[in-house]
Amino acid sequence: MRFFIDTANLDQIREANDLGVLDGVTTNPSLMAKEGIKGEANIKQHYIDICNIVKGGDISAEVIATDYEGMIREGKELAALHKQIVVKVPCTKDGIKAIKHFTEIGIRTNCTLVFSVGQALLAAKAGATYVSPFIGRLDDISTDGVELVRQIVDVYRYYDYGTQVLAASIRHTMHIIQCMEAGADVATCPLSAILGLLKHPLTDIGLAKFLEDYKKVNG
Repeated sequence: MRFFIDTANLDQIREANDLGVLDGVTTNPSLMAKEGIKGEANIKQHYIDICNIVKGGDISAEVIATDYEGMIREGKELAALHKQIVVKVPCTKDGIKAIKHFTEIGIRTNCTLVFSVGQALLAAKAGATYVSPFIGRLDDISTDGVELVRQIVDVYRYYDYGTQVLAASIRHTMHIIQCMEAGADVATCPLSAILGLLKHPLTDIGLAKFLEDYKKVNG
């Protein structure tokens, strides 16, 4: 399973990239606003800056428009910024139409805000590169988000769709493990969730014991 970091914070992206396990980045308007990135020109430059940090990784850049023509216009502009850009499109009627068009002209897409197998099916049939089920938001309304990931994976494998399942809205480290077990191709996570994979009390205890024994022998 590949790891994407879900943020627009350049310092966090650098830290995850320096760890050596980062495969890409997902962003959205809310994450851009959180970092104080305002204005079309600044947002586009920010995407380029991210691409330059995560060399070779896929960087999802989201369209703001909700109508078909606007999505096509914005998507083409985003894709032209850098070869690593994947155009992020909402799972709506116009969004599916836009994904189909982008597929036909060779622009890669990430169908976002997916909450059902039916939505994931339409995204795959339209040719989406990635589909992003939002597991945390489903958990928030007492629905099993990880189970949706498992269902989508099963459908894609049965019908041999090439669309990759990108588990999104991950809230904590256990979500990552669960999505891995469910067969997700990618998990996009906050930095804290990725770093959480390193934590284990037995590792800390073992390291402390090694250092204690070393001091006994070497002073």
